[in-house]
Amino acid sequence: MSEEKIPYEQSDLYRIRHSAAHVMAEAVLEHFPEAKLAIGPPIADGFYYDFDLGQDENGKPKTFSPEDLEQIEATMKKLLKKNAKFEQSSKTVAEAQEFFADAPYKLELIAELAAGKVDENGNPISEPVTEVGIYQHRNFVDLCRGPHVGFTKQVKANAVKILRSSGAYWRGDENREQLQRIYGTAWHNRVELDEYLKRLEEAKKRDHRKLGKELDLFSAAPEVGGGLILWHPKGGLVRHLAEEFCKNEHLANGYDLVYTPHIGRSTLWETSGHLTWYRDDMYAAIQIDEEEYFLKPMNCPFHIMIYKEKMHSYRDLPLRMAEWGTVYRYERSGVLHGLMRVRGFTQDDAHLFCRQDQMPEEIDRALNFCLHILRSFGMDKFHAYLSTRDEKKSAGDAERWEAPTEALRAALERAGLDYDIDEGGAAFYGPKIDLKMIDALGREWQLSTIQFDFNLPERFDMTYIGQDGEAHRPYMIHRALLGSMERFMGVLIEHYAGAFPLWLAPVQVVMVPITDRHIPYAEKVAEELRAAGLRVDVDVSSERMNKKIRNAQLQKIPYMLVVGDKEEENDTVAVRTRNNENRGAVPLADFLAQAATLITTKALEL
Repeated sequence: MSEEKIPYEQSDLYRIRHSAAHVMAEAVLEHFPEAKLAIGPPIADGFYYDFDLGQDENGKPKTFSPEDLEQIEATMKKLLKKNAKFEQSSKTVAEAQEFFADAPYKLELIAELAAGKVDENGNPISEPVTEVGIYQHRNFVDLCRGPHVGFTKQVKANAVKILRSSGAYWRGDENREQLQRIYGTAWHNRVELDEYLKRLEEAKKRDHRKLGKELDLFSAAPEVGGGLILWHPKGGLVRHLAEEFCKNEHLANGYDLVYTPHIGRSTLWETSGHLTWYRDDMYAAIQIDEEEYFLKPMNCPFHIMIYKEKMHSYRDLPLRMAEWGTVYRYERSGVLHGLMRVRGFTQDDAHLFCRQDQMPEEIDRALNFCLHILRSFGMDKFHAYLSTRDEKKSAGDAERWEAPTEALRAALERAGLDYDIDEGGAAFYGPKIDLKMIDALGREWQLSTIQFDFNLPERFDMTYIGQDGEAHRPYMIHRALLGSMERFMGVLIEHYAGAFPLWLAPVQVVMVPITDRHIPYAEKVAEELRAAGLRVDVDVSSERMNKKIRNAQLQKIPYMLVVGDKEEENDTVAVRTRNNENRGAVPLADFLAQAATLITTKALEL
């Protein structure tokens, strides 16, 4: 388990960023005195603040220009250097409503606080409040519960940067007002800021949307619809290779592959509870033969129906069903993001049905299998989170949760994984492990989940006949390994910056004939390579040799095999790599042997 860490909300950086957000809002009001303030919380690696700038002459929301942001940042830094004190106080609801009478967004927040709905940042609260928090520095006053630093000078002006602006709907509701959001970042010192900005630049180079276009991997067409991905031949091939490897590994590890429909009758989703608890994330009903059907948001009910097709004995368990099932979930257009946030995606979903005595071993198997698959893709740094029972909203009593929770904890420790406990963070239907992969830039990506479910076996009355001849309820474990293929592919592209390991590269070799008379030999070598299972292109363009090599490197193709008179005479190939390494001439048989080894071992280096 990880050493106990200070929660971000209690850290110095959180205070620094929260304070920076207030000073940025103060700077905005100096340049746009008519702006209406919304909210401005700290976020991971920075902060933002939302503003209503009013409308332009065409009735559209006014926006910040790049020049505006530059001026706001300059003013912000001047204001930070003036050592104003952050002063905390409170007002009754009535006093706050009078004070913020000209601030409509603050008035709405105050009303929601008084009604016990959400806090200043839109997070749910459990009880109504009678007094609200106020923070003031100089003449800037904001509805806020803090925390903040003591003085503005504690936010170093040379460690603050405004990053960008974008549109943002109030309360994230596309039917509400469109505001203008300014994102910024703040750190302890200039060195930390510079390091962060370097990471941002590297992240831009690795952006899977940019690389997806440059490498011709995937696209999303407005004519098809937002969040619906079109896989191009190269991207489709990489995805196929990944799925094929995973499916074969599932079969070798005791899983059964199943396939289920994309839609199901409304009664299925009523029994599962999705229409009660998940309706807002599902698409509208489809009328078929005067009955309602729904696009599936999850695969679980279908796997349960396969289980229930016949009576099971204790001897039949465990059962492990796996499916690459495409599901559909409604996402607001404003949150769609390349492959990372989509509306239609394919989950590598599995459901394990086992006896209570089999449960600890099944957890170990599932976790170790997750690690094996991810490591095969070159992902070897992880951080795990164990989510435990929330006493106020949990299916089943505390005693029922103890064994599964302990089994998850023990599996993490046996696997030697660094993990944190998310107290009370489990869903109501059972504890879970979330396994996050740490990529080449140190970013965490949610991939694998192992989730207990006490709810669905009850709702669907799942049973098996025990050794005593009586009916018993099986344990059900949800297990997503890569998560969704779309998200995983996005992570994979960014992790490798598009330069996939040899076994995953859509084109593994490009033949580069020096002149046109060398094309026949290049084609002959290409055929031999294809016969050995390699994916090969031949560049027969009129470009010069160096340009051909450069083009192949830009496409992240692992190997360029240059052939001319000497190579043809000696049955060799001159090997270049995408990293601009010139390995000189080698016998074709030697290159084939080396490539075969790299592919078989799923090596990361060439």
